Amino acid sequence: MSGPVSLAELLAAALIVLGSGFALVGSWGLVRLPSLMERLHGPTKASTLGMGAMLVASVVWFQLGEGVWTTHELLISVFLFVTAPISANMIAKVHLHRLRTGEQNEAAGPAGPPAPPPGSADWATHEAPHQGTPGDFAGD
Repeated sequence: MSGPVSLAELLAAALIVLGSGFALVGSWGLVRLPSLMERLHGPTKASTLGMGAMLVASVVWFQLGEGVWTTHELLISVFLFVTAPISANMIAKVHLHRLRTGEQNEAAGPAGPPAPPPGSADWATHEAPHQGTPGDFAGD
């Protein structure tokens, strides 16, 4: 039989369970939510937090339990937390652009029908500036 459970083991196990719960909820949201904008929150919010908690558990285990310092988990966490919001932003912009141009019909989800395309707000559609507006360099 092994000795008593150490603090590192308890903390790592708690972080792994917490991270697994977040990852499960994020994966469930990705599969079950009906529209793209609703599905986008699952992997970018909950799953990212879940992976972060599991990576912190790995750091805790190797630092407190084994006495070894590793930076791999910290680098993975940084890249994960930097790239997830950027990719979600790009996916959302493409989705809004496709809705605006009429390329895609999307059914109403539990959160209600998709928002109507913005009338004069072109911030998410990558539309060229209109003639005579700031940013129209063709008129210079």
